[in-house]
Amino acid sequence: MIRRSSVLLAAALPLVLGLTACGSDGKSGSTGGGAAAKGKIGVILPDTKSSARWETADRRYLEDAFKAAGLPYDIQNAQGDKAQFQTIADQMLTSGVTVLMIVNLDSGTGKAVLDKAKQQGVATIDYDRLTLGGSAKYYVSFDNVAVGRLQGEGLQKCLTADGKDSARIAYLNGSPTDNNATLFKEGYDGVLSKVSGYTKVADQSVPDWDNQQAGTIFEQMYTQQSGKIDGVLAANDGLGNAVISVLRKNGVNGKVPVTGQDATVQGLQNILSGDQCMTVYKAVKKEADAAAALAVSLAGGQEGKTTGTVHDPEGNRDVPSVLLEPEAITKENVKTVVDDGFVTKNELCTGEYADKCAKAGIS
Repeated sequence: MIRRSSVLLAAALPLVLGLTACGSDGKSGSTGGGAAAKGKIGVILPDTKSSARWETADRRYLEDAFKAAGLPYDIQNAQGDKAQFQTIADQMLTSGVTVLMIVNLDSGTGKAVLDKAKQQGVATIDYDRLTLGGSAKYYVSFDNVAVGRLQGEGLQKCLTADGKDSARIAYLNGSPTDNNATLFKEGYDGVLSKVSGYTKVADQSVPDWDNQQAGTIFEQMYTQQSGKIDGVLAANDGLGNAVISVLRKNGVNGKVPVTGQDATVQGLQNILSGDQCMTVYKAVKKEADAAAALAVSLAGGQEGKTTGTVHDPEGNRDVPSVLLEPEAITKENVKTVVDDGFVTKNELCTGEYADKCAKAGIS
């Protein structure tokens, strides 16, 4: 299990700024010249299925940071395909990237890519997910045990608000190949397992964070429990929405608290409508800026600034890391996510949600 040995970073590390570059297309920016333009950065994002954030947030913030630093870059998405992930990595290494940042699909695939990059003298960064047994020089993420802890505490608060001191709870965990999912569960199980009146009646992981499979899995849970489920710990907003769809079909949406994560537009709308109890907001811009600062330093042949280390039990090494603090979001503070610019009012407050936004103070 990962242990943390640092004080968490409250704000992103400052970027090493250079000359502004103009993007030549949707994937890469051309260098603006000067001292900052010392290398090329490659980024491999995992998919669009597990969460909308990878394309709507991470890509945008990373592009902005690399352009500001005056560095050429190439950001691609593997779309959940492990073979494609490796192909993209090979193409990037052939194209001459000097820094490679990855969000692995699983530790096995990620390790193979990181090791090949290291052999070719390319510096590497694990972004958001630690590659167990890997060789990344740095790791940038949120405190993922704390993410899970917020989810567990959030579900408990919602159940208490409903007057339930005892409850039958179902877990819908993230992908078994994603180390973050393991850490999330460590966090929320550490909270919920200590509540004497709670009984865990179902506990299942969702392969590849697939929302369609999540719906099928939860429907089976619901049937097996004859509908006697009082709360659902869903590991992210996509899984939570799959749960809500099943609850809606059975006429009990809004009556069974459901958690989430990522503060997606869909998740926030479910919170505003009362169908979802809470989500966890991870200020992706801070994460992207911190990772970009490390990448820019490495591209310039310099060491990056970190806040501590995270232990990789499979590789038996302590990885220099930057960890950021997550934040619980409920109906009372949805406005925070809009104020931060993570989602816009136009995205969130459409149609039936306009009045709900107004009541939540979003103007």
